Amino acid sequence: MEHLLSHIKNYYTLSDEAQQALFDCFTKVTAFKNELLITEGSICRELYFLEQGALRGFYNVDGKEITHWFGFENDFVTSFHSFITGKPAVENIQLIENSTLWSISKNALTALFNQYHEVERLVRIVYERYYIRLEERYVNAQFKTAKELYENLLKQSPHILERVPLGYVASYLGISQETLSRIRGRL
Repeated sequence: MEHLLSHIKNYYTLSDEAQQALFDCFTKVTAFKNELLITEGSICRELYFLEQGALRGFYNVDGKEITHWFGFENDFVTSFHSFITGKPAVENIQLIENSTLWSISKNALTALFNQYHEVERLVRIVYERYYIRLEERYVNAQFKTAKELYENLLKQSPHILERVPLGYVASYLGISQETLSRIRGRL
């Protein structure tokens, strides 16, 4: 929990009272490799902080899994659309490694928003950073070649290539595993 509270200070500094209230609402979760944290069709009622481990978000499209994001240490993760709207998730979130997370329920978070406006500000900043990453990913996917996407991943996020199976990486880049192998072979 100290790791989470320390990380939160990178976003916004909370008063001691708000920090303690936030601390009291989080629950430690231990999850194991290949476990599904969230499944499509279910309503996501938890926001998670990933203290240790790795996971991926993916869609099922015509019987094929399409990976669209990865989460690693210090990321806040959830099915954001489901969490915010209360509608069923359209994605799955699967652990890639054994992981330690901290969860807070939507109800507890909303109560904290009402009591501590600084917590609301903190979460708004978390959401803004998530949105920026999402938009950058969208723009890259629209305007870069497969080779450029891989080079960008290699330069900006080499940890993904070190920790994630290549099939998931290929899916994330929107290419086949064979194309990814060819690109890697040329570099």
